Amino acid sequence: MKFLPLTFRNMLRRPVRTVLVFLATTIAFLLFGVLMILKVAFTMGVEVAGVDRLMMTNKMSIIQPLPIAYLERIKAVDNVTLVTHQSWFGGIYQDPKNNVFEFAVDPPTWTQMYPEFKVPPKEFEAWLADRQGAVVGKDLAARFGWKIGDTIPIKGTFNRPKGGDGVTWQFHLVGIYDGDKSVDKTQFLFRYDYLDENRTLGSGITGWYLIKVGDPSRSAETAKKIDSLFQNSSFETKTATEKAVAQSFANQVGNIGKIVNWIAAVVLLIVMLIAASQMSLSIRERTKEIGALKAIGFTDGTVLTLVLIESVTLSVLAGVLGLGLAWLISLGGDPTGGLMPIWMFQPQDMVLGLGLAVLLGVIAGTMPAIGAMRLQIATALRRS
Repeated sequence: MKFLPLTFRNMLRRPVRTVLVFLATTIAFLLFGVLMILKVAFTMGVEVAGVDRLMMTNKMSIIQPLPIAYLERIKAVDNVTLVTHQSWFGGIYQDPKNNVFEFAVDPPTWTQMYPEFKVPPKEFEAWLADRQGAVVGKDLAARFGWKIGDTIPIKGTFNRPKGGDGVTWQFHLVGIYDGDKSVDKTQFLFRYDYLDENRTLGSGITGWYLIKVGDPSRSAETAKKIDSLFQNSSFETKTATEKAVAQSFANQVGNIGKIVNWIAAVVLLIVMLIAASQMSLSIRERTKEIGALKAIGFTDGTVLTLVLIESVTLSVLAGVLGLGLAWLISLGGDPTGGLMPIWMFQPQDMVLGLGLAVLLGVIAGTMPAIGAMRLQIATALRRS
């Protein structure tokens, strides 16, 4: 006799109850998958931060600027191999509700600092040739239907242009960058020199510096040396590893990873209790059958195995469906319009979910299975 046909026959004895438990378990694993996607969306900046990159900001606050003149002095520090800078622009495209994150960068050094941002060579050359050139992420271009060759108007908020209407900046879309799933493909990158030469206020300043070090084990020492260069100046600095800075931002909204893990654990615990209750009830209803199986030669171990297979099969099938639905949701991309650009269901989280489905089935079925294994033939037949 095959185990699986018997298992499915047992599950279908009470189809309504089985379907309800199946749906509850499916929803639980769907929620688990969505929570894992949210966890990645909030913490991926920490995960992908380079171990060999430092970030230098104004000591007062990241929103305070730094002089562009600091660049050469940073380059001269021992263990520094590359320096670039980045400035948040804060412009508006069409409507303030459109989340477009524009940054002014130095194309040659910025792309060296972040090689994971893939700009096609010809498009990169066009960027270097056009002072008003801009490169945008693949997802951002798709969102607004932008194509290479388009002129994109961005209204400045605190950065106002010298010409035109004094508000609107004109950018030429010369490239669209791509990358793996960990790359934020919603950024709008344009040339710092175009910004600095054409803004009415704030020339000669930048937002923050990004610094690559040769020996990551000396990152803390290098950061201290850099900060000491500008101590007691009008623009004192604070330098830390990129990962530390990303983690500090993530911590501003709480320990997202821990919160998500606790929610997922509570949900799975509730479903496990529901499944265990269903299995216990099912075993009580089948007391006579279990006695008959033992009477015709089924061993205690075989009965234990049958009950566990039934519990695990139901849990795994529901888990696969729930995780599959979560994966389909992840394929739809960021539903927030740019607030959570890294929106993906990582393979390791899928494997974890499948492992939890097996574990949930084993735990939910263990006590009913042990009860069925210990059931005596005479007792089972007498109860029925």
